Amino acid sequence: MSHQTEQSARTAHGGGAAWALVITSVAGFMAALDNLVVTTALPSIRKDLGGAPGDLEWTVSAYTFTFAVLLMFGAALGDRFGRRRLFLVGISIFTGASAAAALAPGIDSLIAARAVQGAGAAIMMPLTLTLLTAAVPAAKRGMAYGIWGAVNGLAIASGPLIGGSLTEHISWQWIFWLNVPLGLALLPLARLRLSESYGTGAPLDIPGTLLASGGLFGIVYGLVRGPVDGWTAPLVLTGLFAGGALLAGFILYSTRSKNPMLPMRLFRSRAFSGINAASMLMFLGMFGSIFLLSQYMQIVLGYSPTEAGLRMLPWTGMPMLVAPIAGILSDRIGGRPVVATGLFLQAAGLAYLAPVTTVDASYAAQLPGLIISGIGMALYFAPASNLVMSSVRASQQGVASGANNALREVGGALGIAVMASIFSAQGGYETGQTFVDGLRPALVTGAGVVALAGVAALLIPGRRRADGGVRPAESAPALETVAG
Repeated sequence: MSHQTEQSARTAHGGGAAWALVITSVAGFMAALDNLVVTTALPSIRKDLGGAPGDLEWTVSAYTFTFAVLLMFGAALGDRFGRRRLFLVGISIFTGASAAAALAPGIDSLIAARAVQGAGAAIMMPLTLTLLTAAVPAAKRGMAYGIWGAVNGLAIASGPLIGGSLTEHISWQWIFWLNVPLGLALLPLARLRLSESYGTGAPLDIPGTLLASGGLFGIVYGLVRGPVDGWTAPLVLTGLFAGGALLAGFILYSTRSKNPMLPMRLFRSRAFSGINAASMLMFLGMFGSIFLLSQYMQIVLGYSPTEAGLRMLPWTGMPMLVAPIAGILSDRIGGRPVVATGLFLQAAGLAYLAPVTTVDASYAAQLPGLIISGIGMALYFAPASNLVMSSVRASQQGVASGANNALREVGGALGIAVMASIFSAQGGYETGQTFVDGLRPALVTGAGVVALAGVAALLIPGRRRADGGVRPAESAPALETVAG
Protein backbone atom coordinates (compact mmCIF):
# COMPACT_ATOMS: atom_id res chain seq x y z
CA MET A 1 0.00 0.00 0.00
CA SER A 2 1.41 3.41 -0.96
CA HIS A 3 2.05 6.26 1.49
CA GLN A 4 -0.88 8.20 0.02
CA THR A 5 -3.28 5.27 0.30
CA GLU A 6 -2.30 4.68 3.92
CA GLN A 7 -2.69 8.40 4.55
CA SER A 8 -6.20 8.41 3.09
CA ALA A 9 -7.25 5.45 5.20
CA ARG A 10 -5.93 6.99 8.40
CA THR A 11 -7.18 10.55 8.02
CA ALA A 12 -10.58 9.71 6.58
CA HIS A 13 -11.40 8.08 9.90
CA GLY A 14 -12.82 10.12 12.79
CA GLY A 15 -13.52 13.35 10.98
CA GLY A 16 -9.98 13.71 9.63
CA ALA A 17 -11.29 14.73 6.21
CA ALA A 18 -13.34 17.59 7.69
CA TRP A 19 -10.35 18.85 9.68
CA ALA A 20 -8.13 18.61 6.60
CA LEU A 21 -10.65 20.66 4.61
CA VAL A 22 -10.79 23.37 7.30
CA ILE A 23 -7.01 23.55 7.76
CA THR A 24 -6.11 23.57 4.07
CA SER A 25 -8.88 26.04 3.17
CA VAL A 26 -7.77 28.54 5.82
CA ALA A 27 -4.14 28.19 4.73
CA GLY A 28 -5.13 28.68 1.09
CA PHE A 29 -7.23 31.70 2.06
CA MET A 30 -4.23 33.34 3.75
CA ALA A 31 -1.91 32.78 0.79
CA ALA A 32 -4.46 33.86 -1.84
CA LEU A 33 -5.56 36.92 0.17
CA ASP A 34 -2.05 38.34 0.27
CA ASN A 35 -1.82 38.49 -3.53
CA LEU A 36 -4.08 41.57 -3.75
CA VAL A 37 -4.76 42.63 -0.14
CA VAL A 38 -2.00 45.27 -0.36
CA THR A 39 -3.34 47.07 -3.42
CA THR A 40 -5.87 49.32 -1.65
CA ALA A 41 -3.35 50.04 1.14
CA LEU A 42 -0.60 51.31 -1.21
CA PRO A 43 -1.40 55.05 -0.87
CA SER A 44 -1.36 54.75 2.94
CA ILE A 45 1.88 52.73 2.88
CA ARG A 46 3.48 55.33 0.61
CA LYS A 47 2.35 58.11 2.95
CA ASP A 48 3.76 56.40 6.07
CA LEU A 49 6.95 54.80 4.75
CA GLY A 50 7.72 56.91 1.69
CA GLY A 51 9.26 55.31 -1.34
CA ALA A 52 9.18 55.78 -5.08
CA PRO A 53 6.56 54.22 -7.38
CA GLY A 54 9.03 51.41 -8.09
CA ASP A 55 9.16 50.61 -4.38
CA LEU A 56 5.36 50.35 -4.29
CA GLU A 57 5.50 47.84 -7.13
CA TRP A 58 7.88 45.68 -5.14
CA THR A 59 5.54 45.55 -2.13
CA VAL A 60 3.21 43.52 -4.39
CA SER A 61 5.71 41.97 -6.80
CA ALA A 62 8.12 40.71 -4.12
CA TYR A 63 5.35 38.42 -2.85
CA THR A 64 4.13 37.16 -6.23
CA PHE A 65 7.72 36.81 -7.46
CA THR A 66 9.02 34.53 -4.69
CA PHE A 67 5.66 32.71 -4.64
CA ALA A 68 5.95 32.00 -8.38
CA VAL A 69 9.61 31.00 -8.45
CA LEU A 70 9.57 28.72 -5.40
CA LEU A 71 6.09 27.17 -5.78
CA MET A 72 7.13 24.02 -7.64
CA PHE A 73 10.27 23.71 -5.51
CA GLY A 74 8.08 23.90 -2.37
CA ALA A 75 5.86 21.09 -3.65
CA ALA A 76 8.95 18.97 -4.38
CA LEU A 77 10.31 19.60 -0.87
CA GLY A 78 7.02 18.35 0.59
CA ASP A 79 7.07 15.22 -1.54
CA ARG A 80 10.63 14.47 -0.45
CA PHE A 81 10.73 15.40 3.25
CA GLY A 82 7.09 15.01 4.26
CA ARG A 83 4.10 17.08 3.24
CA ARG A 84 2.79 17.79 6.72
CA ARG A 85 6.27 18.69 7.95
CA LEU A 86 6.87 21.16 5.12
CA PHE A 87 3.32 22.49 5.42
CA LEU A 88 4.12 23.40 9.05
CA VAL A 89 7.39 25.00 7.91
CA GLY A 90 5.55 27.04 5.27
CA ILE A 91 2.92 28.26 7.75
CA SER A 92 5.66 29.22 10.23
CA ILE A 93 7.61 31.21 7.63
CA PHE A 94 4.46 32.90 6.32
CA THR A 95 3.23 33.84 9.81
CA GLY A 96 6.62 35.15 10.96
CA ALA A 97 7.07 37.18 7.78
CA SER A 98 3.56 38.64 8.19
CA ALA A 99 4.52 39.91 11.64
CA ALA A 100 7.77 41.31 10.25
CA ALA A 101 5.82 43.14 7.51
CA ALA A 102 3.48 44.66 10.11
CA LEU A 103 6.48 45.86 12.15
CA ALA A 104 8.49 47.10 9.13
CA PRO A 105 10.08 50.50 9.91
CA GLY A 106 10.70 51.36 6.25
CA ILE A 107 9.77 50.46 2.70
CA ASP A 108 12.87 48.29 2.15
CA SER A 109 12.20 46.11 5.20
CA LEU A 110 8.54 45.79 4.14
CA ILE A 111 9.59 44.58 0.68
CA ALA A 112 12.01 42.06 2.25
CA ALA A 113 9.28 40.76 4.57
CA ARG A 114 6.89 40.43 1.61
CA ALA A 115 9.49 38.37 -0.27
CA VAL A 116 9.83 36.00 2.70
CA GLN A 117 6.02 35.84 2.94
CA GLY A 118 5.92 34.69 -0.67
CA ALA A 119 8.50 31.98 0.06
CA GLY A 120 6.36 30.69 2.93
CA ALA A 121 3.26 30.72 0.73
CA ALA A 122 5.15 28.84 -2.01
CA ILE A 123 5.87 26.00 0.43
CA MET A 124 2.42 26.05 2.05
CA MET A 125 0.08 26.56 -0.91
CA PRO A 126 0.84 23.57 -3.20
CA LEU A 127 0.73 21.21 -0.21
CA THR A 128 -2.80 22.25 0.76
CA LEU A 129 -4.28 20.21 -2.08
CA THR A 130 -1.97 17.21 -1.78
CA LEU A 131 -2.83 16.97 1.93
CA LEU A 132 -6.52 17.46 1.19
CA THR A 133 -6.46 14.81 -1.55
CA ALA A 134 -4.81 12.32 0.78
CA ALA A 135 -7.32 12.97 3.58
CA VAL A 136 -10.60 12.95 1.66
CA PRO A 137 -12.16 9.75 0.24
CA ALA A 138 -12.18 9.70 -3.57
CA ALA A 139 -15.98 9.85 -3.75
CA LYS A 140 -16.07 13.15 -1.85
CA ARG A 141 -13.08 14.91 -3.39
CA GLY A 142 -15.11 16.86 -5.94
CA MET A 143 -17.11 18.56 -3.19
CA ALA A 144 -13.96 19.16 -1.12
CA TYR A 145 -12.14 20.75 -4.07
CA GLY A 146 -15.19 22.91 -4.72
CA ILE A 147 -15.25 24.24 -1.14
CA TRP A 148 -11.47 24.79 -1.18
CA GLY A 149 -11.72 26.66 -4.49
CA ALA A 150 -14.65 28.79 -3.28
CA VAL A 151 -12.70 29.84 -0.17
CA ASN A 152 -9.72 30.84 -2.33
CA GLY A 153 -12.02 32.71 -4.71
CA LEU A 154 -13.47 34.56 -1.74
CA ALA A 155 -9.93 35.57 -0.71
CA ILE A 156 -9.17 37.00 -4.16
CA ALA A 157 -12.51 38.80 -4.33
CA SER A 158 -12.32 40.27 -0.85
CA GLY A 159 -8.59 41.10 -0.87
CA PRO A 160 -8.92 44.76 -1.94
CA LEU A 161 -11.97 45.25 0.31
CA ILE A 162 -10.39 43.65 3.41
CA GLY A 163 -7.19 45.58 2.81
CA GLY A 164 -9.09 48.83 2.35
CA SER A 165 -11.28 48.37 5.42
CA LEU A 166 -8.40 47.48 7.75
CA THR A 167 -6.32 50.36 6.39
CA GLU A 168 -9.07 52.92 6.84
CA HIS A 169 -10.50 51.85 10.19
CA ILE A 170 -7.38 50.58 11.99
CA SER A 171 -4.07 50.85 10.08
CA TRP A 172 -2.42 49.30 7.04
CA GLN A 173 -0.24 47.17 9.35
CA TRP A 174 -3.33 45.10 10.23
CA ILE A 175 -3.52 43.61 6.73
CA PHE A 176 -0.43 41.67 7.87
CA TRP A 177 -1.31 41.22 11.55
CA LEU A 178 -4.48 39.43 10.37
CA ASN A 179 -2.37 36.44 9.30
CA VAL A 180 -0.64 35.99 12.66
CA PRO A 181 -3.50 34.59 14.80
CA LEU A 182 -4.67 32.45 11.87
CA GLY A 183 -1.20 31.02 11.39
CA LEU A 184 -0.68 30.39 15.11
CA ALA A 185 -4.03 28.57 15.28
CA LEU A 186 -3.22 26.41 12.22
CA LEU A 187 0.14 25.15 13.51
CA PRO A 188 -1.13 22.92 16.34
CA LEU A 189 -4.22 21.89 14.34
CA ALA A 190 -2.12 20.78 11.38
CA ARG A 191 0.32 18.97 13.66
CA LEU A 192 -2.44 17.05 15.46
CA ARG A 193 -5.09 16.57 12.76
CA LEU A 194 -3.09 15.88 9.58
CA SER A 195 -1.10 12.70 8.98
CA GLU A 196 2.26 12.63 7.27
CA SER A 197 2.57 11.57 3.63
CA TYR A 198 5.32 11.51 1.01
CA GLY A 199 5.61 11.68 -2.77
CA THR A 200 7.76 9.76 -5.19
CA GLY A 201 11.06 10.93 -3.68
CA ALA A 202 12.31 12.43 -6.95
CA PRO A 203 15.53 14.48 -6.50
CA LEU A 204 15.17 18.24 -6.03
CA ASP A 205 15.91 20.42 -9.05
CA ILE A 206 18.17 22.98 -7.38
CA PRO A 207 19.96 24.12 -10.60
CA GLY A 208 16.61 24.70 -12.31
CA THR A 209 15.28 26.67 -9.35
CA LEU A 210 18.40 28.89 -9.30
CA LEU A 211 18.27 29.52 -13.06
CA ALA A 212 14.55 30.39 -13.01
CA SER A 213 14.88 32.57 -9.91
CA GLY A 214 17.86 34.50 -11.25
CA GLY A 215 16.29 34.96 -14.68
CA LEU A 216 12.95 36.23 -13.40
CA PHE A 217 14.61 38.51 -10.84
CA GLY A 218 16.79 40.12 -13.52
CA ILE A 219 13.83 40.80 -15.84
CA VAL A 220 11.53 42.11 -13.09
CA TYR A 221 14.33 44.29 -11.69
CA GLY A 222 15.03 45.76 -15.13
CA LEU A 223 11.35 46.48 -15.80
CA VAL A 224 10.86 48.13 -12.40
CA ARG A 225 14.02 50.26 -12.47
CA GLY A 226 13.95 51.13 -16.19
CA PRO A 227 11.55 54.12 -15.96
CA VAL A 228 13.41 55.44 -12.87
CA ASP A 229 17.07 54.94 -13.83
CA GLY A 230 16.68 55.02 -17.63
CA TRP A 231 16.46 52.06 -19.97
CA THR A 232 20.15 52.38 -20.92
CA ALA A 233 21.40 52.41 -17.30
CA PRO A 234 24.05 49.70 -16.78
CA LEU A 235 22.17 47.87 -14.01
CA VAL A 236 18.90 47.94 -15.95
CA LEU A 237 20.51 46.54 -19.11
CA THR A 238 22.42 43.96 -17.08
CA GLY A 239 19.22 42.83 -15.36
CA LEU A 240 17.27 42.50 -18.61
CA PHE A 241 19.98 40.75 -20.63
CA ALA A 242 21.29 38.54 -17.83
CA GLY A 243 17.72 37.64 -16.85
CA GLY A 244 16.89 36.70 -20.43
CA ALA A 245 20.07 34.62 -20.72
CA LEU A 246 19.35 32.78 -17.45
CA LEU A 247 15.79 31.98 -18.53
CA ALA A 248 17.10 30.68 -21.86
CA GLY A 249 19.57 28.56 -19.87
CA PHE A 250 16.70 27.30 -17.70
CA ILE A 251 14.73 26.19 -20.77
CA LEU A 252 17.80 24.46 -22.27
CA TYR A 253 18.64 22.78 -18.97
CA SER A 254 15.03 21.63 -18.46
CA THR A 255 14.97 19.94 -21.87
CA ARG A 256 17.99 17.82 -20.90
CA SER A 257 17.51 17.18 -17.19
CA LYS A 258 16.09 13.84 -16.01
CA ASN A 259 14.00 15.41 -13.22
CA PRO A 260 13.43 19.07 -14.14
CA MET A 261 11.31 21.43 -12.05
CA LEU A 262 9.32 22.27 -15.20
CA PRO A 263 9.41 19.42 -17.76
CA MET A 264 9.60 21.04 -21.20
CA ARG A 265 8.16 17.91 -22.79
CA LEU A 266 4.74 18.93 -21.44
CA PHE A 267 4.76 21.92 -23.79
CA ARG A 268 4.74 19.60 -26.80
CA SER A 269 1.02 19.32 -26.09
CA ARG A 270 -0.83 22.14 -27.88
CA ALA A 271 -3.50 22.04 -25.20
CA PHE A 272 -0.99 22.44 -22.37
CA SER A 273 0.93 25.20 -24.15
CA GLY A 274 -2.26 27.06 -25.07
CA ILE A 275 -3.86 27.13 -21.62
CA ASN A 276 -0.58 28.04 -19.90
CA ALA A 277 0.15 30.87 -22.32
CA ALA A 278 -3.41 32.12 -21.84
CA SER A 279 -3.09 31.90 -18.04
CA MET A 280 0.20 33.79 -17.86
CA LEU A 281 -0.96 36.56 -20.21
CA MET A 282 -4.32 36.87 -18.41
CA PHE A 283 -2.66 37.35 -15.03
CA LEU A 284 -0.16 39.78 -16.56
CA GLY A 285 -2.96 42.04 -17.77
CA MET A 286 -5.23 41.56 -14.73
CA PHE A 287 -2.73 42.09 -11.88
CA GLY A 288 -1.18 45.15 -13.49
CA SER A 289 -4.60 46.73 -14.07
CA ILE A 290 -5.89 46.13 -10.54
CA PHE A 291 -2.60 47.44 -9.12
CA LEU A 292 -3.10 50.80 -10.87
CA LEU A 293 -6.90 51.11 -10.76
CA SER A 294 -7.12 50.62 -6.99
CA GLN A 295 -4.66 53.52 -6.55
CA TYR A 296 -6.50 55.66 -9.13
CA MET A 297 -9.74 55.37 -7.18
CA GLN A 298 -8.06 56.73 -4.05
CA ILE A 299 -5.41 59.15 -5.31
CA VAL A 300 -7.38 60.72 -8.19
CA LEU A 301 -11.06 60.20 -7.34
CA GLY A 302 -10.62 60.62 -3.59
CA TYR A 303 -12.33 57.43 -2.39
CA SER A 304 -11.37 56.00 0.98
CA PRO A 305 -9.59 52.61 1.01
CA THR A 306 -12.86 50.88 1.96
CA GLU A 307 -14.81 52.69 -0.77
CA ALA A 308 -12.16 51.76 -3.33
CA GLY A 309 -12.30 48.10 -2.29
CA LEU A 310 -16.10 48.07 -2.54
CA ARG A 311 -16.03 49.70 -5.96
CA MET A 312 -13.62 47.03 -7.24
CA LEU A 313 -16.01 44.22 -6.24
CA PRO A 314 -17.95 44.13 -9.55
CA TRP A 315 -14.64 43.00 -11.06
CA THR A 316 -12.90 41.02 -8.32
CA GLY A 317 -16.08 39.53 -6.83
CA MET A 318 -17.84 38.50 -10.03
CA PRO A 319 -16.26 35.00 -10.14
CA MET A 320 -18.22 34.08 -7.00
CA LEU A 321 -21.48 34.63 -8.92
CA VAL A 322 -20.63 33.62 -12.47
CA ALA A 323 -18.20 30.71 -11.94
CA PRO A 324 -20.98 28.08 -11.36
CA ILE A 325 -22.65 29.13 -14.63
CA ALA A 326 -19.30 29.00 -16.40
CA GLY A 327 -18.77 25.47 -15.05
CA ILE A 328 -22.12 24.32 -16.43
CA LEU A 329 -21.36 25.92 -19.82
CA SER A 330 -17.93 24.29 -20.02
CA ASP A 331 -19.48 20.88 -19.28
CA ARG A 332 -21.93 21.36 -22.16
CA ILE A 333 -19.84 23.01 -24.86
CA GLY A 334 -16.25 22.41 -23.69
CA GLY A 335 -13.77 24.61 -21.86
CA ARG A 336 -12.03 26.26 -24.82
CA PRO A 337 -14.90 28.50 -26.01
CA VAL A 338 -15.77 29.50 -22.43
CA VAL A 339 -12.18 30.45 -21.54
CA ALA A 340 -11.63 32.30 -24.83
CA THR A 341 -14.92 34.22 -24.49
CA GLY A 342 -14.01 35.17 -20.92
CA LEU A 343 -10.59 36.48 -21.93
CA PHE A 344 -11.97 38.54 -24.82
CA LEU A 345 -14.63 39.99 -22.48
CA GLN A 346 -11.99 40.98 -19.95
CA ALA A 347 -9.94 42.60 -22.70
CA ALA A 348 -13.06 44.51 -23.80
CA GLY A 349 -13.67 45.66 -20.23
CA LEU A 350 -10.15 47.05 -19.90
CA ALA A 351 -10.38 48.70 -23.31
CA TYR A 352 -13.65 50.33 -22.19
CA LEU A 353 -12.10 51.61 -18.95
CA ALA A 354 -9.11 53.29 -20.62
CA PRO A 355 -10.96 56.30 -22.15
CA VAL A 356 -13.42 56.77 -19.23
CA THR A 357 -10.69 57.10 -16.57
CA THR A 358 -10.52 60.86 -16.15
CA VAL A 359 -9.73 63.09 -13.17
CA ASP A 360 -13.44 63.51 -12.43
CA ALA A 361 -14.92 60.24 -13.77
CA SER A 362 -18.13 59.07 -12.14
CA TYR A 363 -18.42 55.54 -10.82
CA ALA A 364 -21.42 54.98 -13.10
CA ALA A 365 -19.16 55.60 -16.09
CA GLN A 366 -16.64 53.01 -14.89
CA LEU A 367 -19.15 50.37 -13.76
CA PRO A 368 -19.81 48.71 -17.17
CA GLY A 369 -16.09 48.14 -17.69
CA LEU A 370 -15.68 46.65 -14.22
CA ILE A 371 -18.66 44.31 -14.70
CA ILE A 372 -17.55 43.16 -18.16
CA SER A 373 -14.02 42.50 -16.84
CA GLY A 374 -15.43 40.61 -13.86
CA ILE A 375 -17.66 38.38 -16.00
CA GLY A 376 -14.70 37.70 -18.27
CA MET A 377 -12.45 36.75 -15.36
CA ALA A 378 -15.15 34.42 -13.97
CA LEU A 379 -15.58 32.65 -17.32
CA TYR A 380 -11.82 32.06 -17.42
CA PHE A 381 -11.38 30.77 -13.86
CA ALA A 382 -14.01 28.02 -13.81
CA PRO A 383 -12.87 25.81 -16.74
CA ALA A 384 -9.16 26.72 -16.80
CA SER A 385 -7.91 24.15 -14.31
CA ASN A 386 -9.90 21.36 -15.95
CA LEU A 387 -8.27 22.28 -19.26
CA VAL A 388 -4.85 22.06 -17.60
CA MET A 389 -5.61 18.65 -16.09
CA SER A 390 -7.08 17.16 -19.25
CA SER A 391 -4.07 18.29 -21.32
CA VAL A 392 -1.71 15.74 -19.70
CA ARG A 393 -1.73 12.12 -18.53
CA ALA A 394 -2.95 11.36 -15.01
CA SER A 395 0.62 10.69 -13.82
CA GLN A 396 1.65 14.19 -14.89
CA GLN A 397 -1.24 16.13 -13.37
CA GLY A 398 0.58 17.20 -10.21
CA VAL A 399 3.50 18.65 -12.17
CA ALA A 400 1.15 20.24 -14.73
CA SER A 401 -0.91 21.94 -12.04
CA GLY A 402 2.20 23.23 -10.29
CA ALA A 403 3.52 24.60 -13.58
CA ASN A 404 0.24 26.37 -14.30
CA ASN A 405 0.15 27.92 -10.82
CA ALA A 406 3.76 29.07 -11.15
CA LEU A 407 3.24 30.59 -14.61
CA ARG A 408 0.16 32.49 -13.40
CA GLU A 409 2.14 33.99 -10.52
CA VAL A 410 5.00 34.86 -12.90
CA GLY A 411 2.43 36.62 -15.09
CA GLY A 412 1.18 38.59 -12.08
CA ALA A 413 4.68 39.73 -11.08
CA LEU A 414 5.57 40.67 -14.67
CA GLY A 415 2.21 42.41 -15.14
CA ILE A 416 2.76 44.79 -12.25
CA ALA A 417 6.31 45.52 -13.46
CA VAL A 418 5.34 46.03 -17.13
CA MET A 419 2.23 48.14 -16.56
CA ALA A 420 3.81 50.24 -13.82
CA SER A 421 6.75 50.88 -16.18
CA ILE A 422 4.35 52.13 -18.85
CA PHE A 423 2.57 54.23 -16.22
CA SER A 424 5.84 55.80 -15.04
CA ALA A 425 7.02 56.50 -18.58
CA GLN A 426 3.80 58.30 -19.57
CA GLY A 427 2.67 59.86 -16.27
CA GLY A 428 3.23 59.79 -12.52
CA TYR A 429 1.90 60.60 -9.06
CA GLU A 430 2.42 64.38 -9.23
CA THR A 431 -1.18 65.38 -10.04
CA GLY A 432 -4.46 63.70 -10.87
CA GLN A 433 -3.95 64.45 -14.55
CA THR A 434 -0.43 62.97 -14.66
CA PHE A 435 -1.79 59.82 -12.98
CA VAL A 436 -4.51 59.52 -15.64
CA ASP A 437 -1.94 60.18 -18.38
CA GLY A 438 0.03 57.15 -17.20
CA LEU A 439 -2.98 54.95 -16.41
CA ARG A 440 -4.65 55.11 -19.82
CA PRO A 441 -1.81 53.63 -21.94
CA ALA A 442 -1.24 51.02 -19.23
CA LEU A 443 -4.90 49.90 -19.43
CA VAL A 444 -4.73 49.79 -23.24
CA THR A 445 -1.65 47.58 -22.92
CA GLY A 446 -3.45 45.38 -20.41
CA ALA A 447 -6.38 45.00 -22.80
CA GLY A 448 -4.04 44.00 -25.61
CA VAL A 449 -2.23 41.44 -23.46
CA VAL A 450 -5.49 39.81 -22.29
CA ALA A 451 -6.74 39.74 -25.90
CA LEU A 452 -3.54 37.85 -26.79
CA ALA A 453 -4.45 35.44 -23.99
CA GLY A 454 -7.79 34.89 -25.76
CA VAL A 455 -5.96 34.09 -28.99
CA ALA A 456 -3.76 31.61 -27.11
CA ALA A 457 -6.89 29.94 -25.71
CA LEU A 458 -8.21 29.47 -29.25
CA LEU A 459 -5.11 27.38 -30.02
CA ILE A 460 -6.27 24.72 -27.53
CA PRO A 461 -7.60 21.70 -29.47
CA GLY A 462 -11.37 21.40 -29.64
CA ARG A 463 -13.53 19.21 -27.46
CA ARG A 464 -13.02 15.49 -27.91
CA ARG A 465 -15.22 12.72 -26.57
CA ALA A 466 -13.94 9.46 -25.18
CA ASP A 467 -15.91 6.22 -25.30
CA GLY A 468 -19.34 6.69 -23.84
CA GLY A 469 -19.46 10.39 -24.66
CA VAL A 470 -17.33 11.56 -21.74
CA ARG A 471 -14.76 14.22 -22.52
CA PRO A 472 -11.17 13.72 -21.29
CA ALA A 473 -11.55 16.99 -19.39
CA GLU A 474 -14.49 15.54 -17.52
CA SER A 475 -12.88 12.21 -16.73
CA ALA A 476 -9.63 13.67 -15.39
CA PRO A 477 -9.91 14.58 -11.70
CA ALA A 478 -9.23 18.26 -11.07
CA LEU A 479 -6.53 17.79 -8.44
CA GLU A 480 -5.93 21.49 -8.19
CA THR A 481 -8.23 24.44 -8.74
CA VAL A 482 -7.37 28.04 -9.43
CA ALA A 483 -6.05 29.80 -6.35
CA GLY A 484 -5.96 33.43 -7.67
